[in-house]
Amino acid sequence: MLRVTELALPLHHPDEALPAAICKRLRISPRELVRHVVARRAHDARDNRAIMLVYSVDVNVKDEAAVLARFKKDRNVQRTPDTRYHFVAQAPAGRSGPRPVVIGAGPCGLFAGLILAQMGFRPIILDRGKVVRERTKDTWGLWRRSVLDPESNVQFGEGGAGTFSDGKLYSRIKDPRHLDRKVLTEFVKAGAPPEILTEAHPHIGTFRLVTMVEQLRETIEGLGGEYRFQHRVDGIDVATDAQGNRSVRGLHLHTGDYLEADHVVLAVGHSARDTFAMLHAAGVHVEAKPFAIGVRIEHPQSWIDRARFGADAGNPILGAAEYHISHHCSNGRTVYSFCMCPGGTVVAATSEEGRVATNGMSQYSRNERNANSGFVVAIDPARDYPGDPLAGIAFQRHWESRAFIAGGSTYKAPAQRLGDFLAGRPSKALGQVTPSYRPGVEMADLAECLPEFAVTAMREALPVFGRQISGYDHPDVVLTGVETRTSSPVRFTRGADFQSLNTAGLFPAGEGAGYAGGILSAAVDGIKVAEAVAASVMGVAVPG
Repeated sequence: MLRVTELALPLHHPDEALPAAICKRLRISPRELVRHVVARRAHDARDNRAIMLVYSVDVNVKDEAAVLARFKKDRNVQRTPDTRYHFVAQAPAGRSGPRPVVIGAGPCGLFAGLILAQMGFRPIILDRGKVVRERTKDTWGLWRRSVLDPESNVQFGEGGAGTFSDGKLYSRIKDPRHLDRKVLTEFVKAGAPPEILTEAHPHIGTFRLVTMVEQLRETIEGLGGEYRFQHRVDGIDVATDAQGNRSVRGLHLHTGDYLEADHVVLAVGHSARDTFAMLHAAGVHVEAKPFAIGVRIEHPQSWIDRARFGADAGNPILGAAEYHISHHCSNGRTVYSFCMCPGGTVVAATSEEGRVATNGMSQYSRNERNANSGFVVAIDPARDYPGDPLAGIAFQRHWESRAFIAGGSTYKAPAQRLGDFLAGRPSKALGQVTPSYRPGVEMADLAECLPEFAVTAMREALPVFGRQISGYDHPDVVLTGVETRTSSPVRFTRGADFQSLNTAGLFPAGEGAGYAGGILSAAVDGIKVAEAVAASVMGVAVPG
């Protein structure tokens, strides 16, 4: 089978246009084309061009060798890659010794647990939060009643932070082993729509993710894995030998229990601040990592659709329009859009009392009134808080506390019209755009909730983005603060064997450890770490 890529056709092309384009590209007659299947479909909606659909297709032809010979130097005509997943090891029957432990049941921990279970290692998965249905009720308790459960919220619980998001299933990672395909395939088995296997920018949405997470849990348990919810890890037992080499021996749980463990996957997510501090105190190597701070910016989705798609706005093939923009500012900072949620809502994402943090969320339909995204400024630890690997946590907490006070100390969020933000005056009332933040907003001056360098950079970037996307800098656009959880503020550095640089048996993984950003990349990292655990247990090489 051959894969043909970069086949561009008009948005409104008839069905027969695709096989005709394949034949034209391969310089074959229609009777030589046996079969074709769409492997991927994207759209190209760049300014001043007609919108095009761009296909990658897998095809069977009568004389494959002749076609390959004709296109041997053409990277857009190649053999279809083998995207099947191949396990690196299999646990021996009756294996003794401690079972692998996965801390965290977000996308990374979920797939680490799944792969270990599929290899027969019967992992134990610990999560400080609750099962996803109970966690959903607690999360809605904050959104609807301003009642926060610090152990069960947007950040903590089965499914991780990605459960309450847009459910994006794409990333910029390039993996020659196609581990992302393994993730998508398992999601489809768990109930995701099959089109996520072909769409260039697939997404699922919160409600579908909930049922999928439950199905994956059932799969893991059916393979001998074990979940323990509401089990927070409060301590790590590390042994040191005569040569000073450190290794994990076990975990202390908040229940008072001790769990023997010599292979521990650390997949705690980007907001497990107390866990970060505990590991640092235990001597586990940790470094400060860049992240970003800013606000959520909201526009009517119809404005973004018209700006991106023009007369084709509303076409069901295109769906709700997205954007990705950035600007390098004169003060040396970079402002960029982050985690754009078409047709979604802005939600409360704090996990600590007395603080406000925002995030964006969409359902699969993406049919809410507004579009929202993070509008954030990059932070450099060496420049902004040098010397302390945990200083980024204090930085986040400071501005989240300021946002809590500016919002009225009730978990409402401070909000401001864009025009007032540019003018440097507090907002008194809303305009054309109604904010979607739950549990509500308090009109304020966001300059009081953000560092001065961020305010300066954001004010410079807004008109620039307005020239790129019509209406982006409309004065009635709503800014809601603060966005601080763009990624982990720390990295638990690991070696080529995926183990901590100074603590053998501890496998830092996913977004919280500083090795992923988003559902798909976190899940892929979970697979890689599970393979490394299996390789360590079995004494084989870690896959390249």
